[in-house]
This record gives sequence, structure tokens and C-alpha cells, in this order.
Amino acid sequence: MSKITFQNISGKAKSEWEALQNSVYILVGAATCGRAAGALDVIEAFEKELSRQGLEASIIQVGCIGLCHAEPLVIISKPGSMRVAYANVDPDTVRRLVEGYVAGDDPCLELALGTLEAEAGEAAYIPEVSRFEHERRLILGRCGYLDPENIHHYIADGGYGGLDKALKMPPDAIVEELRKCGLRGRGGAGFPAHRKWESCLKAKGLPKYVICNADEGDPGAFMDRVILESDPHQVIEGMIIAGYVVGAEKGYIYVRAEYPLAIERIEIALRQARDVGLLGDDILGSGFGFDIDITAGAGAFVSGEATALVAAMEGRRSEPRIRPPRLAEAGLWSQPTLLNNVKTFAYVPGIIERGADWFGSIGTEGSRGTAVFTLAGKVANPGLTEVPMGTTLRQLVYDIGGGIAKDKQFKGVQIGGPSGGCLPESLLDVPIDYDSLREAGSMMGSGGMIVMDEDNCTVDAARFFLDFSTRESCGKCTMCRLGTPQMLHILEDITAGRASMSDLDLVLTLAEDVKAGSLCGLGRTAPNPVLTTLRYFRDEYEAHIRDKCCPAKVCTELIVYHILPDRCDRACEHCVLTCPTEAIKGGKGEVKVIDQEKCSKCGTCLEVCPPEYDAVVKLSPVSALPAPEPAKRRSKK
Repeated sequence: MSKITFQNISGKAKSEWEALQNSVYILVGAATCGRAAGALDVIEAFEKELSRQGLEASIIQVGCIGLCHAEPLVIISKPGSMRVAYANVDPDTVRRLVEGYVAGDDPCLELALGTLEAEAGEAAYIPEVSRFEHERRLILGRCGYLDPENIHHYIADGGYGGLDKALKMPPDAIVEELRKCGLRGRGGAGFPAHRKWESCLKAKGLPKYVICNADEGDPGAFMDRVILESDPHQVIEGMIIAGYVVGAEKGYIYVRAEYPLAIERIEIALRQARDVGLLGDDILGSGFGFDIDITAGAGAFVSGEATALVAAMEGRRSEPRIRPPRLAEAGLWSQPTLLNNVKTFAYVPGIIERGADWFGSIGTEGSRGTAVFTLAGKVANPGLTEVPMGTTLRQLVYDIGGGIAKDKQFKGVQIGGPSGGCLPESLLDVPIDYDSLREAGSMMGSGGMIVMDEDNCTVDAARFFLDFSTRESCGKCTMCRLGTPQMLHILEDITAGRASMSDLDLVLTLAEDVKAGSLCGLGRTAPNPVLTTLRYFRDEYEAHIRDKCCPAKVCTELIVYHILPDRCDRACEHCVLTCPTEAIKGGKGEVKVIDQEKCSKCGTCLEVCPPEYDAVVKLSPVSALPAPEPAKRRSKK
């Protein structure tokens, strides 16, 4: 049997890739976001239209390029012609695209988002989309452009070149590269990656294990899912390099079961890597053997904590334990274990391939490289982005996210998920790095970012995130088990207008106690949303308590719905017919009136009131409610 070499593998991959480039092919964004927007229907429409016209073209399901608001996103490539990207494609526009560009010379620019360009050594981009000017895509560079279910596409683009180079280096030299480049773990804590790797390398005992933490549980976060759905091989390559460095023969990807597409594509990627000799015994003739399995998690947020994750993998209750010993000394089945996040492993191949200086030249002094964020909430263009460390929040929200949707006023941004904090408009120019965010009372976290506008109540937002942390607590620590629910009860009283000013001091005291008395990061960071909203939005808390008023008109107990008599069209029955509690009185020819005792404050009346009348309003406080006009019939003229 001939020896498997990287040159043989890459040669075959490049031949296949060149053949594809000399043909017509259609890329369809079919990650979870694309499928939710109708990508599978678009694919079916392309198949039918190509068959109807007797045309030859490859349809490739790719991942997400980060423009989730533009899905389904389609890219059409023709030899000798420009590659054109089309946003929000639906089955009705497919015939126009096939007739115009697949079969003809009309690129249908009136439907186009832009054209694809790529500079040497850099990720492809769409110059017509201004957000790409502010991004630097190191680990999102292939997402949405290469087939995640074809290993040859990854290899042809330089994939597994870092592994080939690493297998010719001594392990301690690779650790030194990680130290020089300044890579910090992207799971949230920002612990220097080289220190983990070095500890596991020096740890005594065999076997050793490598674990990829893909248990992404933050509300509004989907970075890891997109990477695994769009470019799983770079994570696998990083894990193989890690296994080689620490001396492990087995790796596991712990991914939540709620990510079925990610699991499916990882399975395909692992099978293909084994088939070409990049997993298994004697990888590339190095004498090093390594393989990876998948462990599907049950979706507990606490399983994102390293020791709790290991407990879950061992079949025990998912709860953290005291450290030391650290996982590098006694992890999975009490053996030395290296555990890193999806993004951390994804950076490693590029660092080895291009060198520590390349990665270290990006970002800030204490936070090297790039950061991957999800933009969710009230931002105009939600999606995924990768920017150099040191990029400001303002650039993220306005230059990349397109500003606030519907021209509303920016209020704040919750960064770092439920463990992070809510930062106000005055901090929009804070650079995004580990130290700056920590000084502001927040944290980098895993990269979730939820933007809030003038219609959001920061007190209610803090209550939401605290409710999440309370529900997800494993209950092991007394302060987390009892302290977070008590904090939640206080916030519920505040949002209901039942609290007193002394409750603010009490919740601050509880927050400090929970931070100090909790074992793991979930408990220690659970108070952050409360602490930051109190720090930057205290006036909203005081309005809820002192004035019994929710300035944003969000908190149900502190608002009232009212119908303006002079704007109500007496012939309209929309609100009456849709009110679930039959709280709206008045028939045709009568002014409608809401019975406040029956009103459940669901807001349906506001949603269904025709915009030309705009007769339903939310008011706060209740004391400002004008006296309702009794139902009466319109006089006949």
C-alpha cells in the first residue's frame, strides 16, 4: 500500500476544484438561517428550472457568509464571468436568474446584492456591501463560499496545510507559536491558549483527550453553529493539531442536540477525513494516530462550563466541580484533557500555516486576532461578523449592522450573552477587547450581541437574562441556587411596580454575594446584566419604583392600552373581533372603549388597528390615562 502524502491528497483536491471552476455552478446558502428563510425551496426551484431548460449546472448547498438578513443568498459563478451574489432569493425569481445569467449573458444586476471579489490570501468579499470594509475574516473566510460537505473544496483552498506543517514540528514549538501569537480562548474567559496546551502536554498519564466545546447556549448566539455548518474541517484540523501537541489519540466534539444540521455536517466531514487518511492511524505517514467522535449534549446551559461538560460526557449530572485539579491534569475519565471552544480550534490551522506574527499583528496589545460576533435584536441587518479586536461597538452596530431598525433611537447593547452586561450609547466608542469590556462591567463572552432600541426596557431586559440564568442554574451552589431567584423576584417586583427604593440596595448586595459565593462562571456572572443596567440605566429603575412607570412602555403591569375617541373609525371592527378577552366594547357606529379590568394587555388591538387610524395607544403611567369616552353612536348627517 502506497504511503498517503499531503501532496497526493491536495493534488486530487485541486484537480476537482479546477474542474468546478471551469463549469457553471450555483451556491445556495443552506445553513440553518438560510433554510429557515426558504433555501430548500429555492434549491428545488433551481433544479426544476435547470431541468426544464435542459441546462447543466452544479447546485451546491453552502453555509452562511454572515448576511443572515439576506438569506436565502445565492451566488452564480460562470467561467470567465463575474461571480454574482443575489439576496433574499425566492422560487419566483429563480426562472429570471436561470434565463438571464445561467443560460444567458444578463447578470440580472437589478436583483443582485453585488459581485464577489477576492484578494490574494484574503477572504472573498462583496465590494458593493460596505460592511466588508470593516471586517477581517480569518475563520469565517470560507463560510458560504465552499461546500462544507466536500473535503476537497477545503483542501483546495489551503485546508489541512497547517496540519501537514504541524506534523513536521516538535510539539513544544507549536505551543511557542501559540504563545507568540497571543491567542486567547474564545469560549468567553479569554484564557491564554498556549498555557492550556502546555499544561496538557506536560501532564503525566495516558490516554489523553481533546474536547471541542460546541455547547453554545447563549440567547442570540449562533457563531459556533454557523462555523460547524459552514466550515467544519477547520475545527477538525485544529483538533488534530491539538491532539498531536498534547499526545492524545482521541477527540470529541460536544455539540448540543438542538443543532441537527451541524451534527450532520460534522459527521460527513469526519467520515471524509478518515477516507482520505487525515484521521485514523499514522496520519500522513507521521506515525501519529488520532480520531474524533461526536457527543450530543442535552442543551443545558451549564454544560458550557468545562468541568460540567466533562461530567455530562461521563454520564453524570452536568454540574461544575472545584478546581484544581484542572482538566489538563484530570479531565475526562480523570485523564489529562485539553478543552477549547469551536473558534479557538478554528484559529489554530491558520496560525501554524501563516505564522504567529501574522495573527499577532491583528488586534490590540492584550487581545490579538479577531472577534466573531452575532448581531441580533433591533439592528437593521442581523447576522454574523468577524472584526479585528479593538473595533468599536459603534462600528459593529452602525457600520456593519446598518444601525437601528426602523430608524429608532439606540438605547443599549447586551454583549456577552446572559453572562455579559448591557452597555449604553455613551460607551459605543469602547473598543471591543477583553480588558476594555471588563472595565465597562461586561465581558467578551462567546460573542453574542443583542442590540436594544428606545422601545426596549433595560429593567425588563435584565429580568429576562436573570430569569434565563436562574432556570439554567444546576443548583449546586447555595448562592446561585437561592441568590439568583431572589434577585429575580426583586426585578419582577420592580417591573410590576411593587418595589421600593430600598430594593435597589438589596439587589446590589445580593449580586455581590452571588458573584463571590458561586463556584462556576454561570453563577459568578449571572448578576452582570443587573449590575450594568443599574450602573448605566438607574433612572429607568427609579421610574419603575418611584413613578410606577415604565418609560419604554414594556412592563405589562405599568402600561395601559387606550383607544383615542377622535381617531377611532366607528365602522371598524378589527380590535373588537381579535381581542382574546372580549375587553373591547362598542359596535358599528360606536366609539370603541377598552374595559381595563378585562384587558390582558396582550397588545393585539394595537397590532390590528389600521395604520391610517392609529387609534390604539400604549400609555404609562396609568395616572396619565384620559377619561374614556362612553360608547355612542355617530350622528347621522
